[in-house]
Amino acid sequence: MAKVIGIDLGTTNSCVAIMDGSQTRVIENSEGARTTPSIVAFTENERLVGQPAKRQAVTNPTNTIFAVKRLIGRRLTDAEVEKDKKLVPYSIVNGGNGDAWVEARGEKYSPSQISAFTLQKMKETAESYLGEKVEQAVITVPAYFNDAQRQATKDAGKIAGLEVLRIINEPTAAALAYGLDKKDTKTIAVYDLGGGTFDITILEIDDGLFEVKSTNGDTFLGGEDFDMRIVNYLADEFKKEHGVDLTSDKMALQRLKEA
Repeated sequence: MAKVIGIDLGTTNSCVAIMDGSQTRVIENSEGARTTPSIVAFTENERLVGQPAKRQAVTNPTNTIFAVKRLIGRRLTDAEVEKDKKLVPYSIVNGGNGDAWVEARGEKYSPSQISAFTLQKMKETAESYLGEKVEQAVITVPAYFNDAQRQATKDAGKIAGLEVLRIINEPTAAALAYGLDKKDTKTIAVYDLGGGTFDITILEIDDGLFEVKSTNGDTFLGGEDFDMRIVNYLADEFKKEHGVDLTSDKMALQRLKEA
């Protein structure tokens, strides 16, 4: 029977796991890491995914796409997208249907396409470990994702060559990971501070069944925002001391972020 993989498609990092008996095993990628940066870069000759893409971000900031999860299933006119335009060095453009897409080296890509490149990397990581083809997956998404965002995530899986059997809420997956699916009734709170978002979900667990009772949070409060606050502070201090404005230099800003 073919293995079904579980993928955490994160804003900053992604990982893939399988069930090994009754235990979950997170699979290491080709670099020996259990997580892979959710970054895709386009150079003159090739497309890079994960750590190789991250390594060259400083010298190729406008063609290195990161935190695309914030754009998936969103319209270009969304307030969150307008905010994101000011935070990233790459271009966020109209996909032709009003959706927010990205542009790299003169080509337009949907967030689903960019996410698919990361999912392909996860698929290849699992196949390398298992020694067999993988065609089915379960993918986690934030509990507050709307139907458009969930469908766009499923589309990404399809582009990557995966049949997405189910989209699972991240808080539910977290509760399962902590063994909170036992045969009793309880109400729990799951906090999730990620690379792009901060949210809280109230889950009711009854006889192993999970129900999301309420979820709230800030879709633009996460590690990326903390990084940019620090970068902007350092750029302001540099301008005060040296009279040079780094904010117009995308490569300099990327160097600050990497530092």
